[in-house]
Amino acid sequence: MSSNDPTAATGNQCLERSEEVRNLLSAVQERIVAFIQSADQYDFSSAKIEHASARSSALVQSMRPEELQAALNLEIPLSGQGQNGFLRILDQVLEYSVNTWHQGFLDKLYSSTNAPGIAAELIIASLNTNVHVYPVSPALTVIEKYTSKQVASLFGLDGPKAGGISVQGGSASNATSIVVARNTLFPKTKKDGCDGYKFVLFTSAHGHYSIEKAAQSLGFGSSAIWSVPVDQKGRMIPQSLESLVVKAKNEGRTPFYVNATAGTTVLGSFDPLEQIAFICRKHNLWFHVDASWGGSYAFSRRQRAKIAGSHLADSITVNPHKMLGVPVTCSFLLGADMNKFHRANTLPAAYLFHNDYLAADLNGNADVSVPEVWDLADMTLQCGRRADSLKFFLSWTYYGTEGYERQIDAASDMAAYFVAAVSDCPNLLLISENPPPCLQVCFCYAPNKQLIFRRDQEIEGKRIDEEERGKRNSKITEEVVQKLVHCGFMVDFAPPVEDDPSAGDGKFLRLLGHVSVLKEQNHSAWEILESVDMGQLFVIELEILGYLPHFYARKNVHVQSICIYRWTMDTEQAFANWLKLYNYATIFFS
Repeated sequence: MSSNDPTAATGNQCLERSEEVRNLLSAVQERIVAFIQSADQYDFSSAKIEHASARSSALVQSMRPEELQAALNLEIPLSGQGQNGFLRILDQVLEYSVNTWHQGFLDKLYSSTNAPGIAAELIIASLNTNVHVYPVSPALTVIEKYTSKQVASLFGLDGPKAGGISVQGGSASNATSIVVARNTLFPKTKKDGCDGYKFVLFTSAHGHYSIEKAAQSLGFGSSAIWSVPVDQKGRMIPQSLESLVVKAKNEGRTPFYVNATAGTTVLGSFDPLEQIAFICRKHNLWFHVDASWGGSYAFSRRQRAKIAGSHLADSITVNPHKMLGVPVTCSFLLGADMNKFHRANTLPAAYLFHNDYLAADLNGNADVSVPEVWDLADMTLQCGRRADSLKFFLSWTYYGTEGYERQIDAASDMAAYFVAAVSDCPNLLLISENPPPCLQVCFCYAPNKQLIFRRDQEIEGKRIDEEERGKRNSKITEEVVQKLVHCGFMVDFAPPVEDDPSAGDGKFLRLLGHVSVLKEQNHSAWEILESVDMGQLFVIELEILGYLPHFYARKNVHVQSICIYRWTMDTEQAFANWLKLYNYATIFFS
């Protein structure tokens, strides 16, 4: 009876487990390799905005959730379906998933993994152990402690107690840092909670939302998060931070934690760490650096200056799964003194942690000297812990420090190339700095370098306010993003912060120059973007202005693409001209 038979999955068939694994992995490998090849062999020369009505590409099939539910038609069988059933589901998953190996995936702060990444995940699954106590994960524990210490040293945290732990993502790393900070600076809160304190945490206006999410989860509430203004480059303003710290103290509150960002999510900005560190020391505040994104610049001698001052941090979050291509998720929380991590998190659990030294350290006594901690769950908020550090260690071994440096420098050059291309494009308006601080490139569609809806513009004799202007410009951006998906490119968009003077400019596009992106293949992205100012977006403009329904009624047609009309800045005249050009446009009758 073959491994394809459902009985093989039920245990009724005597089959060597190793042979069963071999058979299934062989079939899976064939499909995974084909999946990657479909991305490698994609022809960008065929991707044009006028052909953007197709709903699928090698990158993704665009479907609404309800459509995808129907297409998948998921069902749990009563009897096991063995390898055949497994592979059928796998084929569906690959067909309807985003192919992050695709060169057009420029959407998020991560991209595809790589050969060592896939192999490492397979190894972790094969070991299938929990890195919570040393006896069940000896090699993995030693590797995690060694790897964490090596990463910490890249940031200048090279003292005898420096090191780190792997955590299940950047948000969890940030949340853990807050717990360590509170329990270190206010040890009694570990037992008694936050009663009697009005704690305040500070993060920049461009900081990640995970800080506020952690404040909610940990009982501080969103109101405990004080947002620090940023400058025009998106960097926290140190003087504003100190003013807010003083204000909090004068109001009888207890400021205790500052989150600085090394590589913000949207603009990729780096906060001035040294100046922020000085303020934290002055006011006895815990200094945390969220380097989830930009922390990988520690590998690059060209870029390392952007994280100057990280050696002054009490804790640092860094995510190798972002810039370095390690499989999601892989995050480290680094610390200058790992004894503080242990004191902040340790609890008596004699059924798991069989160490006598715990009893002397339960109340966060900083004077107690503890030996090396090898049961890593006793330093974190989690008991169940994956061996994510192995993924990074194996990838680091595969590429080497110099290999990572070359990748990061190449990605930085790619981002600079993207910025230059946007700057030179007559119909795109650059929002990012030139050169960009990190790998993000932010811009918006703007014919002749002017936004479609401009400040103080009048529509039908009425001046539109900033809120309405923002909505209209955002609509254009969202439609551009959707068209690009069908052309084989996924990019994201983001709005300005609420109090930004440019809020009326609306949402703008953000793409990433990842380490996996090849310049020669993505040059076509700009050719496609330059063609966006054809009639495709004119239809969107008409719809926003309310003209299109009337045109549909008069002509009884459904316009799918118009490939010959270029924008004029006078919308009324443009509409009139477009009607004259009706017979020359590409129109499909409904």
